[in-house]
Amino acid sequence: MKRAARRGTFAAFLRDRAAEDAVDRLLTILRHFPVAVEAPNHDGALKNAISRAAGFQSIGTLIEFDTTGAFAHSASSLLCKGELERLPFADESVDLAVSLLALHWTNDLVGVLVQFRRMLRPDGLFLGTMFTGQTLTELRQCLLEAEAEVTGGAAPRVSPFADGPDLAMLASRAGLALPVVDIDRVTVRYAHPLELLRDLRAMGETNALRREDRRPLRRDVLMRAMALYQARFSEADGRVRATFEMSTLTGWAPHPDQQKPLRPGQARTRLADALGVTEHKLSGDLPD
Repeated sequence: MKRAARRGTFAAFLRDRAAEDAVDRLLTILRHFPVAVEAPNHDGALKNAISRAAGFQSIGTLIEFDTTGAFAHSASSLLCKGELERLPFADESVDLAVSLLALHWTNDLVGVLVQFRRMLRPDGLFLGTMFTGQTLTELRQCLLEAEAEVTGGAAPRVSPFADGPDLAMLASRAGLALPVVDIDRVTVRYAHPLELLRDLRAMGETNALRREDRRPLRRDVLMRAMALYQARFSEADGRVRATFEMSTLTGWAPHPDQQKPLRPGQARTRLADALGVTEHKLSGDLPD
């Protein structure tokens, strides 16, 4: 991420999409959040999305948290620095916490969610978007097959991603209430797979796995992977596709007034009435 910022070619189109989606979600929540934190802030994407949203008044004060120091020039005067795993905010001091396309970099996702939960006031909202599951599945397949074919062995060249549907369970483990996960699969098309690699560098999204042997990716392996990519994932116009799976997790700090599920047998409405259909009782034994 620091390298992408130094080059001045930070590719932010997916962060812009995540930021606009976050603002759209906040507009549907009839709530004002006096103090909000964006952790981390890399390029002011959330602040820019807020400025473009007509009538947006959901946030009072926005604090931008920078983990690298590389984007401080784009942040507001309310800037904090530190590590995502050690958020320097007091307990129950924030009404809203937003994290855009950063949580997939953490070594302890549940631990970071616990940090967000700790800093939220009761009934405060956490909203986080991260790459999950099928992200870069095309590139992953081609690199693994090419390296196995050329060298007789393969190493993970694409960072692993958590499964999107599992995020709700992880949020519950972290103490967040009413967790909801939405998955947005974005297909980006390129004239050549090498353009995808250039974008990944410009996003600061290159492989972060540490390996003992530290073998660099060989040129012949890369060229074979690019050939496989073009052969398998080209579309009718010759362009290749790349999948980015963006999962958005929302969860609330517990509060006594929040809705709670009823215990079994305490339902107040019949399912047939809710669906507007006639209920028919079964007679005889049920089939195996």
